[in-house]
Formats: sequence, C-alpha cells, structure tokens
Amino acid sequence: MKAGPRLRWLRLRLAQAIGWQGISLFWRNWFALALILLGCMLAWLQSYRALEFEPRALQSARQVASLVNLSRAALRHVDPIARVSLMKSLLDEEEVQISVREPGDSYQPYDQDAFGRRISAELTQLLGKGTLVARAVNGRDGLWVGFKIGREQFWLLTDPRRVGAVERGTLLVWLGIAGLFSLLGSAVLARLINQPLKRLQVAATQVREGNFASVRLDETVTTQEIREVNIGFNRMARQLGQAEQDRVLMLAGISHDLRTPLARLRLEAELSVSDESARADMVADIEQVDATIDKFLDYARTGPERSEPVDLVSTLNDAVRACGTRSPLRLQMQVSPGTVVLGDAVELRRVFSNLLENALRYGRGADGMAEVEVEAELLAQKVRVTLRDHGPGVSDEQLPRLTQPFFRGDSARTAASGSGLGLAIVNKTVARMGGQLTLRRHPEGGLVAELLLRRG
Repeated sequence: MKAGPRLRWLRLRLAQAIGWQGISLFWRNWFALALILLGCMLAWLQSYRALEFEPRALQSARQVASLVNLSRAALRHVDPIARVSLMKSLLDEEEVQISVREPGDSYQPYDQDAFGRRISAELTQLLGKGTLVARAVNGRDGLWVGFKIGREQFWLLTDPRRVGAVERGTLLVWLGIAGLFSLLGSAVLARLINQPLKRLQVAATQVREGNFASVRLDETVTTQEIREVNIGFNRMARQLGQAEQDRVLMLAGISHDLRTPLARLRLEAELSVSDESARADMVADIEQVDATIDKFLDYARTGPERSEPVDLVSTLNDAVRACGTRSPLRLQMQVSPGTVVLGDAVELRRVFSNLLENALRYGRGADGMAEVEVEAELLAQKVRVTLRDHGPGVSDEQLPRLTQPFFRGDSARTAASGSGLGLAIVNKTVARMGGQLTLRRHPEGGLVAELLLRRG
C-alpha cells in the first residue's frame, strides 16, 4: 500500500473511530479551532505559572525577610522603654505588628498551597534556622513570622496580601472569559469557512436537479480562491444549461421527425395491407417504436419536478388502469386511504406504471399471471411504498445494474421486447422528486422495489 492510499485509509479509520463521518464540516472546523485555541490557553497557563510563580515567590519572601531584618535591627538597638513606641509606629505606619512570642502560642504552618510552602522555605533560608512562618497564631489569621533577638522571641504579623499570588478565583474567571471568547471565535471562523462551501453545495444540488437557470454564485467576494471557484462554477452551470437546451431541442426534433413517418406508415399499413394478421403485426411494431421513442424522451427529461400533494391510492389506481383491464395482473394493495405524498402526479403515475409494466414483463408466475403486492408504510417524514412481484427474480450480480439505461438481465428478461429504460426512468424520476428507489431480492423469490417518497 502506497503512502497516499495508506494515509487516506488511516484518516478514514480515525474518522470512524471517533464518529466524525456523520458530522458536518462546520462542527469539524469548530471543534478543531476550539481545540487549538484551548490548547494554546493551557500552554499559556503553564508558561504563566512557570514564569510567574518562582519570581513572585522569591520577591515576596525577600520583601518579608527585609521587613523582619529591619524590625529585628530596630528592636535590637533601642532600649526596652522605646520599644513600645517603635512597635506602635510600625503598626500605624507600616501595618506591621510585633508581639512577644510565648511558649504556649499555637500556630498553623504557612503551607496551605505550593506558593505558601515555597514562601516558607525561602524565608527559612533567608532568616536562618528556627524561623517560623505561620498563617494563624492563636486563632488569628495573617502572615506570621517568628524570629529571635538573642534569647527573646517575637512574632511579626503583616498583611498576607504582601506575598499573595494571583487569586485562583480571579485566574479562573479570566480563563473562563478567554475560553468563552475562544469558543465563540472558533464558531465565527468555522462559519466563515463553511459558508462558501454551503452555498456551493446548494448550487451543486440545483445543477444536479437540472435547475441551471437559478444557479448564480457571488463573483465579487473578496477571497480570491472562493471568487475563482464561484466564477468557474457559474461558467460551468451556464455551459451545462446551454448544452441541456441544445439536447432537448435536438430530442424534440428527432421525436418530431420520427413520429411523422411512423404515423404515415401506420396509416398506409391499415389502408393497404389486406392481410389482417400482417397488418396487426405491422401496427404493433410501429406502436412499439413509438413507445420506445416515448421512453427515450422520458429518460432524457431533466429539471426539477413539481411538488404538490398527491393521493397515493388514486395514483396507483390510475397506473393499474393504464396497464389495461385485460392485462394478466393480479394486484393486492395494502395502502391506507388518504395517504398523501409530495411529488408530480403525472410523473408519479408514470413511475408506478413502469414498475407494474416491469412486473408484467418479467414477474409472471407459472400460471402466466403477474401477482404484485403493494404496501405503504408511513414514516416520520417519508412514505415507504413497496412493490413485490412473484417472478423468477434476478441474481445478486445483476441487481445493482437494473437501474442502468438499456440493461436487461439474463434468463426471462432476454426474451422481453422492452427498451431497458423502465427502471432507469423510475430511478431518475424518483430522485428528481426528492425520493429514493431501492431494488432487492425477496427471500421467497421475486423482485422488490422500495420507494421512499416525501410525506405530504
């Protein structure tokens, strides 16, 4: 396996594993962009913590150590009477309280988080062994530092905000705001990327349905690549529309040119041929050629079908009458009255006529009768119509080719005189009406045609 196919295979398996095959391009782009932005945010957060944590801890510890050293030096060089005035001045001007440390004082170590543990370790290293760093003493919260002056022991209490890191709540709030803007920005970017493709998808659907006239993409967009694609698509649609008009005109001319001599031949056969049997055979051959021309025109017809509510029971009855009362057809219909589908009434009747005609030709049983069962099932937004004959059926190899133009299977189908366009016309017409045709073998024999039509 080469590198290209292997890469595509791996991408397909990855998409299947994470369930991406049924996800639209918008959600894929949004998820990818959001993942990239959130990953960048996490990387920034880790970088911030690594670059901000250690310098802030060192700077805060040094500030507190300087405050302790200055206080200790001042207390060491003043007489005991002046200490009271010094302590009061420190409390009023620097918001630093110095008190005597008693042996029975209870304290809680300053180790509530990683930042506090780093501050404690740094202060111990700067101030020497025996230094105590606490977050509460005798039930009173704050940043407490225990130090010695000779044999005397003191507590220095200061505001813990002097060494406070960025509050976790504030950091989480800003991270949440950044995450929200990242998600919204990803949605906007994904929409900007997806919008031109969505317009192209709608235009391609219109072209597929044969609606060339209304296809028009914006050729003045600012993005160069999208502008070039839109210009190329509009040019292609115009050329396809012109080719379709030429083809329809050519087919109409061929039909007219062929039917005029056919009508004359039929008239001459009925008037000049005395043998009744030969005359009937000639007329039948002419009618078959005329019917074949109709099949060609039906298959060549393009453009979207009309969409209107159509009564399914009435349409099926019309199709049965079109087959003729003398046709060897035995029909069992299980369709609830009032079942309505969306489509073109004339084209839908032609669809059922072709399916019944296919059953008459290829689905007859041993008694020469074509027994057809028709059922309709109401779904959420669709109507499933199933037609089953009791003929010999087809092989699994031939089944996918039955809707190809001019294809006829082996065995019983080789003796038929059809054009090989019946099921191809059905498939094309149903697709133009927004439906779907599925052909399958019945376990007990025969062919099953399943139509999914839009529910009215």
